[in-house]
Amino acid sequence: MSLPADLKYTKDHEWVRIEGDIATVGITDFAQGELGDIVYVEVETEGETLDKEEVFGTVEAVKTVSDLFLPLTGEIIEFNADLESEPEAVNEDPYGKGWMIKIKFSDESELDTLLDVAAYQEIIGG
Repeated sequence: MSLPADLKYTKDHEWVRIEGDIATVGITDFAQGELGDIVYVEVETEGETLDKEEVFGTVEAVKTVSDLFLPLTGEIIEFNADLESEPEAVNEDPYGKGWMIKIKFSDESELDTLLDVAAYQEIIGG
């Protein structure tokens, strides 16, 4: 299982890559492994401004559907449209081609609530 040290994580198993005031978000390698084969990613919140921990979409696997939670308050400025035709990218490359959304975040202090790799490993028992 892969956990890049340069990313931040949430207790809900999302990863966050910060570049200026833009955050790229996806689900972790651990999460995709727990879900199994992902068959559909739905995000209908593009263009909306949501609060931290609000549901921004869902990911559907063969056996279950899981909500996706926003790690930072902000506007969802982009959805990875490639996931509409290739949802399996989340399984194959969760930190690369399997990214889900980009957020223009509005509260920099919320960055302090994100977990580093060591804290996330404790949550998942790694």
